[in-house]
Amino acid sequence: MQFPESWLREFCNPPISTQQLADLLTMAGLEVEEMSPVAPPFTNIVVGEIVEAEQHPNADRLRVCRVDAGPHSKDGPLQIVCGAPNARVGIRVPLALVGAELPPGEDGKPFQIKVGKLRGVESFGMLCSARELQLSEDHGGLLELPADAPLGQDIRQYLNLDDTLFTLKLTPNLAHCLSVYGVAREVSALTGTPLNAPRIDAVAPALDDTLAVDVQASDLCGRFSGRIVRGVNTKAQTPAWMVERLARCGQRAVSPLVDISNYVMFELGRPSHIFDLDKIHGGLQVRWGREGETLKLLNGSTITVDGQVGVIADDQAVESLAGIMGGDATAVSDDTRNIYIEAAFWWPTAIAGRSRRFNFSTDAGHRFERGVDPQQTVEHIERITALVQQICGGQAGPITDAQPAMPARQPVRLRVARAAKVIGMPVTQAECAGVMQRLGLQYTEGEGELTVTPPSWRFDLTIEEDLIEEVVRVLGFHRLPATPPLAPVTVKVRPEARRSGHAVRHALAALGYQETINFSFVEERWERELSGNEDPIKVLNPIAAPLAVMRSSLMGSLVNVLKYNLARRASRVRVFEVGRVFWRDASVASTDTSVAGVCQPMHVGGLAYGQALPLQWGEPERNVDFFDVKGDVESLLAPYKASYQAAEHPAMHPGRCAAVLLDGEVIGHVGELHPKWRQAYDLPQAPVLFELNLSAVQARPVPVAQPVPRQQSSLRDLALVVSDKVSHDALIDTLRADPQGLVRSAVLFDIYKPAQPTADIPAGERSLAVRLELLDNEATLNDERIDAVIAAAVARVQSAHGARLRA
Repeated sequence: MQFPESWLREFCNPPISTQQLADLLTMAGLEVEEMSPVAPPFTNIVVGEIVEAEQHPNADRLRVCRVDAGPHSKDGPLQIVCGAPNARVGIRVPLALVGAELPPGEDGKPFQIKVGKLRGVESFGMLCSARELQLSEDHGGLLELPADAPLGQDIRQYLNLDDTLFTLKLTPNLAHCLSVYGVAREVSALTGTPLNAPRIDAVAPALDDTLAVDVQASDLCGRFSGRIVRGVNTKAQTPAWMVERLARCGQRAVSPLVDISNYVMFELGRPSHIFDLDKIHGGLQVRWGREGETLKLLNGSTITVDGQVGVIADDQAVESLAGIMGGDATAVSDDTRNIYIEAAFWWPTAIAGRSRRFNFSTDAGHRFERGVDPQQTVEHIERITALVQQICGGQAGPITDAQPAMPARQPVRLRVARAAKVIGMPVTQAECAGVMQRLGLQYTEGEGELTVTPPSWRFDLTIEEDLIEEVVRVLGFHRLPATPPLAPVTVKVRPEARRSGHAVRHALAALGYQETINFSFVEERWERELSGNEDPIKVLNPIAAPLAVMRSSLMGSLVNVLKYNLARRASRVRVFEVGRVFWRDASVASTDTSVAGVCQPMHVGGLAYGQALPLQWGEPERNVDFFDVKGDVESLLAPYKASYQAAEHPAMHPGRCAAVLLDGEVIGHVGELHPKWRQAYDLPQAPVLFELNLSAVQARPVPVAQPVPRQQSSLRDLALVVSDKVSHDALIDTLRADPQGLVRSAVLFDIYKPAQPTADIPAGERSLAVRLELLDNEATLNDERIDAVIAAAVARVQSAHGARLRA
């Protein structure tokens, strides 16, 4: 919320500086997010009036003006050459005298006015536009001032430019501070300075006309007040003082009736609406919407309402979105002559969240969904009526006031001992009572307690802790003692057999991956296509319509990040994410950190796309493939050695996907994206992905001391011809299955398959070269034992896989 300091000080003017006032508000919970001056520094600029204006003899676009600057024109009007299109006799404008300093330009230096010559004519000053004074971006001509502006008066004083704009960042419970008067009420309570309440006099009705209003939904509207005003002049000019205050609140002036409604909203916190009476058919009904009803709003958009949205309708159609925005059909215009002023109390629960359904927000909805004083509707209509008659004229009818369901405020008990315990410092009952009195809260005192009845404008006071907050807020947070915590602090030692998630992130970063963080709620399409999850966990109140379900896999998020990078011309992408996934699991019971029926494990996933290596001279360019990412997974799991089995996954290529196993248990998958999803997501080439259970990745074996072998190992190479259907893992496992335990390792180091079948290696077979390491810790291996072990290994693979030694 933004407002000028001068307006606040009209209601409450404590004897403190601007900075002190900002600090006071911030420490009371009304955070002053920003303070900015109304105008930049400039000097010696006064009000002047053009008394003569003649065409420049040597320039078509310049005029030679004579300007009366009051006491600054001792020798008569000043001669000033001006090129503004609206420079004419009779207008009063800002005049920069000789020696004046204009606001700093782009170079940060002020511009000083001197006597100059323009096309041979001397100029003793400068007439200024609003843009030259940096008051606005309008540079269409000179800034025209009202005709009664005092000649010669300093423009800063006349326009009240030595003012400060406050921008407050309010929490949702401070709805009573969404107006200048509401903030002033807080300042009065905090400083003890008297509050100057606005005087609102009743406007005597000159007509008997009323408009029939039927409040059909008391759970939507608790009070509805209105008044007819006839014979208004909507072409009247909004007063400069009102335009200025609205501008300093961040609101652009529109028309006098709209400006008056906005002005009272900023002044008193009451959103209201003004209808064109002649466009209303019959009476008004305040009710919930009906399926299929449509409404064209003031912002030009057309919406379809339903039974969950409140509306104001006439006998023919819906005319307004209750508490949020008026309709275009009954909007006031330059042709409006008769109006209906409406002020209502809408239940906060009936307004909350409705704007988001239509993808917009309004100042009215922002206030009503937090709570607006239901007791002041009539007084605020009187205030609006007085301003309408003052600016636009007209004759007012009586105010109609329907009160189908006024809110009842329940008393709240405050225990002084409880307040002292929660606050953390001693407070007395007298101090608590003084706070309630300063805040204008009615209360009764008992033994060690106060019973407080919240006023109509405080919707946030419902429990004892709310009153405790008010006590410490008004007494001052600076009074809280600086007490160190007394709880013992112990360091939680991580088990040696487990590494941290931070270490996993570092390991992936060392492999060239960059971390990405995504929402846990994703598109339902991702779950069906990439996870095969037809029944994902739905989000009750999604922040956006596509993000409607909880993810059960990280792959959708990673593919979306890839698309984002490709759209920005990234050719090589390697990203990873460590995050939580969500599965349905009826066996999970509710605890402090889990939800019943929902399993929420942590996963780590990665994606590689594009070139396998950054551009370099030493290696030829090639795209990343399955084995590159499989190597990254092995590095991540080291020193554990995982095994891999051909598998199927909804997101992965059926022939280029493997399940990752540790100790026989599947901990994840690695593979290339399925061709149909590559085409569906419009990817130039298929990325390679992996997703693993984080707890398995974090596991680390505890080092165990082993004696250094006293014997030297022996190496033997075998070239085995096997069928193409024999897998690497099956062959290696068979070679290592030595009953004597002498084969310590078997490593494949070469694959040979001739271009054309030969007698040694016919079609459908290949030659695999394997190096065996043999070792006996007890005795040295001689040739006879080595040959026997090799012969037994060849016999095993021949029996199990039909392998034979290559000739």
